[in-house]
Amino acid sequence: MSRSVLLFLRMSRPLFLAGGALMFALGAGISNYLGRDIDWGLYLLGQLYVTVLQLSAHYLNEYFDSPVDQRNSNRTPFSGGSGAVGEGKIPRNTVLLAALTTLTILASLTVLLIGSGHGSPLLVLVITLGFLGAFFYSSPPVRLVSSGYGELTTSIVVANLVPIFSFLLQNGDFHQLLAMTTFPLTAFHLAMMLVFEFPDYATDIKYNKRTLLVRIGWERGMVLHNSLILGGFLLIGAAASFGLPLPIALPAFLSFPVGLLQIWQMRRIAAGARPNWRALGLTAVALFGSVGYLLAFTYWIR
Repeated sequence: MSRSVLLFLRMSRPLFLAGGALMFALGAGISNYLGRDIDWGLYLLGQLYVTVLQLSAHYLNEYFDSPVDQRNSNRTPFSGGSGAVGEGKIPRNTVLLAALTTLTILASLTVLLIGSGHGSPLLVLVITLGFLGAFFYSSPPVRLVSSGYGELTTSIVVANLVPIFSFLLQNGDFHQLLAMTTFPLTAFHLAMMLVFEFPDYATDIKYNKRTLLVRIGWERGMVLHNSLILGGFLLIGAAASFGLPLPIALPAFLSFPVGLLQIWQMRRIAAGARPNWRALGLTAVALFGSVGYLLAFTYWIR
């Protein structure tokens, strides 16, 4: 495999694409749990849409943020950009061309989805919100990534709108199980986003990239991170008391030790221990991914 292909693969962030696929499977799993037969052609079309939307967001982020990311000496596999753009690597104009190509494909897929007869007003609203959140995460003039709201917007798009989009394609209407299932995942995803920002903290301050962590400070960021993890599990417990079936809710608590490990790692850093951002990032990905997987798996097998 050529070096250029490997660089493009790295820039595409396959781990994050897998997260989008997991959230899409979760939405369809809820529809399956409610007794709807899965339209696999529509499923594949919807998954392709989500993946292309993610690629568009990744490429735009690389194009607009690479000048600062190249100066980041604390890059990890999860933060600081992909490291695939710059001198001797992928040129920025090529990244822009890749972003324009994926956006063009996305427009075609949008026409196909709406023209398939499944374009309800609610689905169109979800598609519109998802696109705006992904496009303006890095793109001017909005640049949510520097507003302090980009992390929350991304978490809502990935953990809420993607499962809702998948569910609506199969089911056509909203269901309370969507809210009960996705809001805890939003908390875990936002905690993960904060973890990704800690290694970039000094660089973001230096170049005035006003992320959520920069705006609230690293001390409050650590408290918020820990609160989001505990709050996510509390939301699962609350959802169980309000109608989320116990066979769905209880397996998610198998990931509770991972959440405690993540909190412990953050507390050690707060106490002055040498930070291992790679290990903490891996734990954050494991928490969000394992809870998402356990929820999706139990919906699909019931």
